[in-house]
Amino acid sequence: MATPNQEDPSLERHFKGHRDAVTCVDFSLNTKHLASGSMDSTLMIWHMKPQSRAYRFTGHKDAVTCVNFSPSGHLLASGSRDKTVRIWVPNVKGESTVFRAHTATVRSVHFCSDGQSLVTASDDKTVKVWSTHRQRFLFSLTQHINWVRCAKFSPDGRLIVSASDDKTVKLWDKTSRECVHSYCEHGGFVTYVDFHPSGTCIAAAGMDNTVKVWDTRTHRLLQHYQLHSAAVNALSFHPSGNYLITASSDSTLKILDLMEGRLLYTLHGHQGHATTVAFSRTGEYFASGGSDEQVMVWKSNFDIVDYGDVKARRPPPLTSSAGTLPEMDLPVPPGREKSLESVQGEPQEPISMPQTLTSTLEHIVGQLDVLTQTVSILEQRLTLTEDRLKQCLENQQLIMQRPPP
Repeated sequence: MATPNQEDPSLERHFKGHRDAVTCVDFSLNTKHLASGSMDSTLMIWHMKPQSRAYRFTGHKDAVTCVNFSPSGHLLASGSRDKTVRIWVPNVKGESTVFRAHTATVRSVHFCSDGQSLVTASDDKTVKVWSTHRQRFLFSLTQHINWVRCAKFSPDGRLIVSASDDKTVKLWDKTSRECVHSYCEHGGFVTYVDFHPSGTCIAAAGMDNTVKVWDTRTHRLLQHYQLHSAAVNALSFHPSGNYLITASSDSTLKILDLMEGRLLYTLHGHQGHATTVAFSRTGEYFASGGSDEQVMVWKSNFDIVDYGDVKARRPPPLTSSAGTLPEMDLPVPPGREKSLESVQGEPQEPISMPQTLTSTLEHIVGQLDVLTQTVSILEQRLTLTEDRLKQCLENQQLIMQRPPP
């Protein structure tokens, strides 16, 4: 484990209760509860308050592969190797409704930011979108040609990103249900993907030991990290958007500074594969799980965010700093890993700017991001329309060229 000082991440607690590998973790909105799923077919809800009892939820008939709290924290979704999704009320009764979501293992569940929709991904090669409260199927996204490991909504709910064993990451428009772009740079199965809190970037983890960050507007590869010595199983953005944490089969967690494009910390805690990791909604904590059956809770000790401000405040765009960086193909040489304390301690010239001007500029940047995304979607639709029109004209010419009967 990293030697903790006042600024370093530190292990706060670890929970033991699962009887097999931990596959997934997620915090509730208020960080009072932490949910975990396991190969032992159970779901556990841990109270962050010391000396509190944990709830064990049973219902799935096979390994629980994924878990996600709704934005309000009043519901909890889980997916399983038994091909079902369950929606739980996370209280002492542990009531749930179940529906047969897919024809193979469900690998991923994720609520939309408005809580009205749920996206699921499966080994049946599909991504499906559901109405949360009615558990009613809405539509499928079907262009992947191998297992789909992960699917997530964008922060504004307009896009969906998916990661697959076909070695691609696909970006989808939720309204048109069209694939906006396919990212094909991974050299192996893509295990996990998520949106940056600003919605303008995605990060994907792979079996090829890498993490890649792309701009969702230009589709340009911004950063490429090769820091782990085994498959990267999961990742999570800090709510500030400045940091990314990864979990790997090499048993380590790594924290990356996205603004600087470098490794900050390597954390050793799990004995065996580190299978899952997630920041809390404020970024004050992060949790990890592993094949050692343990759930660990760590204190971040940096950049605590008021969750109410996360959606309104746009983090610095990655393109402004990462765009000028060379592609990172590490491991980092000895001495390159600086602690957060030393980074924060470097002298910087103070810059003052009127608050009203800052707010106005942030608003303009936000509107430009939305406009850029809208134009990109319109361009995709225009191209599709042109292709269809061309096909119609070609068909018409063929019909006209046919000799009369």
